[in-house]
Amino acid sequence: MKGVPMPHFKKLTPNLLVANVERSLAFYVDTLGFARGMTVPDASPLVFASVTSGAVEIFFNDVATAVKEYPAFAGQPIGATGTMYIEVEGVDALHDRLKANVPIAMPILTQFYGMREFAITDPDGYVITFAERT
Repeated sequence: MKGVPMPHFKKLTPNLLVANVERSLAFYVDTLGFARGMTVPDASPLVFASVTSGAVEIFFNDVATAVKEYPAFAGQPIGATGTMYIEVEGVDALHDRLKANVPIAMPILTQFYGMREFAITDPDGYVITFAERT
């Protein structure tokens, strides 16, 4: 629309529906190395949690609670047909640390576009690609 200022987008935070918030929180903190963010409520059983690492933040929402706010999610499978793409430093070391304990969705390789990357699957089936510029 002519004359209407365009928004300035500041941040993208994936908001994942999960089967068990505590399980997701533990995986992202203990296995992947994210820092624990806020939780709702403060103690178990949790209906929401977040994790952070640098500029990356991810939310986890209990699926049953989320359906109350977003009725269109009722009966939908958890997971996504996309991936979260996270740039890191030390992708080979991260791959070596995770490969024995986490399902590898894409083996580590150097892509033609100059990124070295691999992908894992989290406990709810979300695919996370970790990448480093070569």
